[in-house]
Amino acid sequence: MATATASATKLRPLGDRVVIKPTPREEMTKSGIVLPDTAKEKPQEGTILAVGPGRFLEDGKREQMDVKEGQKVLYAKYAGTEFKVDGEELLIVSQKDILAIVEE
Repeated sequence: MATATASATKLRPLGDRVVIKPTPREEMTKSGIVLPDTAKEKPQEGTILAVGPGRFLEDGKREQMDVKEGQKVLYAKYAGTEFKVDGEELLIVSQKDILAIVEE
């Protein structure tokens, strides 16, 4: 977990973009069948590590961001760009691709 915090401090998303650490994929089904990488579903849930300042609106003001660091969110299946920082897989998405905040 310390790695995630270190990675997040190195990244400062621009505009309305958000850096997300995807929740790990399921390795095994409920019935005990081990899934190969090709059969695993792409995760759609993750934790926000960094949030941009918001995009500029037509009147020159910034749009307020609806999400903040540390929140667990659901995002569109094929949204964003995947990349690695310090060996950790992260995702950068636009705020419009975030579908919901998961409240616990």
